[in-house]
Amino acid sequence: MPFVIDASVTLCWAFEDEHVVVAEGALDRLNTDDAFVPSLWWYEIRNVLIVNERRGRKTETKSSEFLSFLAGIPIEIDRSPVGADLLTLARRHRLTVYDAAYLELARRRREPLATLDRKLAAAAAAESVPLLGVP
Repeated sequence: MPFVIDASVTLCWAFEDEHVVVAEGALDRLNTDDAFVPSLWWYEIRNVLIVNERRGRKTETKSSEFLSFLAGIPIEIDRSPVGADLLTLARRHRLTVYDAAYLELARRRREPLATLDRKLAAAAAAESVPLLGVP
């Protein structure tokens, strides 16, 4: 079953010292299922990599290797948010528009959401959007 994945989960795969059950489960699930992300995910991933290069946590080579890894797995970028729904979710749950984009996508596609963000997870639960790794 396809699912929506946010940047917090995706970025766990970029750092060897971040072992989180939800992130590892999402990565395993990509062996059989596709994942969907809003278009802002593309920018978020790259921004975190650049910030971590500046902090000395990542090298340019390691960032490039991670981006190549991501290009080889079934993650599809959705470029068709329903703007009014996105804003409603952001207002209702006091989310950033960025976080609401993940929730809007999961709700619209009727698929589980993989996130490590507690506020986003609480909003998903309130909207009856299942969370990956949560029974």
